[in-house]
Amino acid sequence: NINAATEISKKCRTSLGPNGMKKLVINHLEKIFVTSDAATILKELEVVHPAANILVMACKMQESEEGDGTNLVVAFAGELLHQAGELIRTGLHVSEIVKGYKLAYDKFKEVLEGQVIKTLETEKDLDTLTSTLQSVVASKQYGHEGLITPLIARACLESMGDQDLLNVDNIRVAKLLGGTLQDSEMINGVVILRGPMSSRKRVEDARVAVYANEVAAAATEAKSTVLIKSAEQLLTYSKSEEAAIESAIRDIADKGINVIIAGGKVSEMAGHFLEKYNIFCVRVTSKFELRRICRATGATAQVKLIPPTTEEIGHCSVVYEKEFGSKHVVIMEQTDAQSRISTIVLRGSNMNSLDDIERAIDDGVNAVKTLNRDKRLVAGAGAVEIECAQQLAAHGQATPGLEQYAIKKFAEALEVVPRTLAENAGKLATDVISELYKEHSAGNQAIGVNTASDSLTFDAAKASVHDLYKTKALAYELAMEAVMTILRVDQIIMAKRAGGPKPRGQNPNWDQ
Repeated sequence: NINAATEISKKCRTSLGPNGMKKLVINHLEKIFVTSDAATILKELEVVHPAANILVMACKMQESEEGDGTNLVVAFAGELLHQAGELIRTGLHVSEIVKGYKLAYDKFKEVLEGQVIKTLETEKDLDTLTSTLQSVVASKQYGHEGLITPLIARACLESMGDQDLLNVDNIRVAKLLGGTLQDSEMINGVVILRGPMSSRKRVEDARVAVYANEVAAAATEAKSTVLIKSAEQLLTYSKSEEAAIESAIRDIADKGINVIIAGGKVSEMAGHFLEKYNIFCVRVTSKFELRRICRATGATAQVKLIPPTTEEIGHCSVVYEKEFGSKHVVIMEQTDAQSRISTIVLRGSNMNSLDDIERAIDDGVNAVKTLNRDKRLVAGAGAVEIECAQQLAAHGQATPGLEQYAIKKFAEALEVVPRTLAENAGKLATDVISELYKEHSAGNQAIGVNTASDSLTFDAAKASVHDLYKTKALAYELAMEAVMTILRVDQIIMAKRAGGPKPRGQNPNWDQ
């Protein structure tokens, strides 16, 4: 079990931090992922071993709760298990290790809380939010954080408005091939990745009607047969259908509606009358996208092709078609009012890199959601881990009994973060760790691993390299729970039949 979990931890560990390497994952559908995001790597790998699967579950839990810190969960859990393996080899019983780890973790929580170096007064300030998110984005997209972070910060602030909590679903990412990352922009509103169905290309001060179904003549409820006996009847039959759809669209136009969002197909006849009444029309196939458009414009989706009431009509400052490369998109932008939905338009040369940048944006947006609930920050770059390791080692020394060995190993396991950061930056890990211990012994608690230049260490607090306290605390808690679960297992019993074909059904004539 320990071997399986440490193997999967080693796979992800090299992707930790800003200098982390990317993995090229080919999943069971032969789709290619190039990413350093542990949650994505583990989700796409089909992990069969049940003990390793416990780590994958902890990682998924961290992803759904905080959206960031997934690699930390796997790396720390793997290291704790590796250290436990060494203790077992020296003759310690698993129950002693579990007891020692519990004592160490209780002390660790206490020390971690004392490591908070900054509490934000508000996360609603653009500059504060941008500098806080820098280290979150840099750990995934080192070098691009200066471009991506302001876009995330502006999108989140615009979406939150006066509210205290951020709805992550309100921040959308539109990935468009062509151009470079520098051409990316943030739009207050919705970007629909398809062109309009009508020849009208721009509407100022738009009144929006959203229809959840197709814009076409209503089909009859029951199946029926129409018997036509003359050419005249055939002409009048199609004319009545034409008149019905014209009257429906005329009624909509009379309400002052100049933009229609259709949730289904737009028939050719309906398209003709939309042109006649000069209505901008765009088709959206996703029901989730329709809901977002309703949130952004304040419209209510209709299920029949009837004019909406005044309360059900949405408003948008400007709706227009724009071309990115060879792709035509429709942009619904709110310039004069706060938009609940913000969209970051990403440009790039290939889909793999755009997908990875989208994952970094997702981490950043989730970090803002975490800041809404807990505004405490700790020093990043492995500084907080070294400080906790140093205090835990001293605590272990003062603890009587066999548990002290487990406490010391817990402290040693905490070194995995600075050690990995140093290794991924191409430095000698042993030199960096000894330098960090020297600085922390002198009382410099915010000294972390310098991954950007030749010097081994730097002051993380002065350089504004911060980690979110809540993300860190939950990551260690989940890692600890996964480790405890795995250590307490001594056998895997598979409730499966042994080899060979399954026995057939009972033979009623067995005695003949």
